Amino acid sequence: MTPGKTARLDRIGRDGRFVTIPMDHGITLGAVDGLVDIESTIDAVTKNGADAVLTQKGVAPRVHDNKNDAGYIVHLNASTAIGPDSNDKRRTGTVEEAVRAGADAVSFHINVGSDHEPDQITELADVVDDAQDLGMPVLAMAYARGPGVDEHDAESLGHAVRLAEELGADVVKTAYSGSRESFERVTESTARPVIIAGGSPDGDRQTLQDVRDAMDAGAAGVSTGRTVFQHDDPGAMTAAIAAVVHDDASPDDALREAGLQLEA
Repeated sequence: MTPGKTARLDRIGRDGRFVTIPMDHGITLGAVDGLVDIESTIDAVTKNGADAVLTQKGVAPRVHDNKNDAGYIVHLNASTAIGPDSNDKRRTGTVEEAVRAGADAVSFHINVGSDHEPDQITELADVVDDAQDLGMPVLAMAYARGPGVDEHDAESLGHAVRLAEELGADVVKTAYSGSRESFERVTESTARPVIIAGGSPDGDRQTLQDVRDAMDAGAAGVSTGRTVFQHDDPGAMTAAIAAVVHDDASPDDALREAGLQLEA
């Protein structure tokens, strides 16, 4: 690993653990709550423990003045929720464009098991190759998605994260399998740091319990978007997640420390 890549990895995480808040959903979902005034959301989460935020390249001018020295990741493919196939992620940028946008890392989404898997494998390999030349870390969002694929099956998720490592990704994001025991199978499938996606919000405590269980199963952190940026208090929710990831807090202790209500 080059010194440049090591330095940039340090900017998007802390001591090998990661709290990333993706806010690239404007392409997928439109200007939803939490992203209209994305400047305020970025300011709140980065003041309260987010190691990095993630957007598409066009939003970069709205990021830098508000990220409070946190890391910045530029995402390089996308699809929309109203398009013909949301699994068909298409290129939206290059590594060089991400460098020009001031990124510390790039990310790329691949749906293992989908009809688009072959093209996405090739494209991720190309991104990794370009990033290697520039000392830029790559976060692979490697999901198990496609006809007949269980998106939370540990074996399928393990295959997805291993594929990402085989292609040269530095950090891998994937879905949570639903239990600590099953997620151990996912984390043992790769030597790369594995971080879990947030998915749809399911209550603060359950979110934190999933993070706690994933960390106990060997995860290296989280990359959660709507759970944070659509929360009534994005800063407090970020602080609670960061307490679990970086301070090994329990869900209840994290809620208390962040000033969030303990749920019955």
